[in-house]
Amino acid sequence: MHLGVDEGSGEILAAVVTTNDVADCEVRPDLLEQIDQQIEQVSGDGCYDTIARGAKATILLRINAEMQQPHPYSQPYPRDENLRWVNQVGRKQWKHVSGYHRRYASETAIFRLMCSL
Repeated sequence: MHLGVDEGSGEILAAVVTTNDVADCEVRPDLLEQIDQQIEQVSGDGCYDTIARGAKATILLRINAEMQQPHPYSQPYPRDENLRWVNQVGRKQWKHVSGYHRRYASETAIFRLMCSL
């Protein structure tokens, strides 16, 4: 189960249920399509390491993440900016400053959902 959750209210805004052979990153577009309101920040773990619909992408990149900028003169991808930032200040400091902890809103929502069943 994958959820899109409003971090402030805890309200579940999107949900996708998959089998275990579907990668997390494959589900992200389906979650974002379900949300009509403007998205300010998308937070998630490295499985969601992809570009996110104009929102601030606060994704903890995989340890082996590499730059994805297609051309040296093109606009950098937001994930590449995150990668530069992580490389400059370290993963722990990046988590603190970026608001990465906000992703736990979805994990809390899953816990609440499971407890109500």
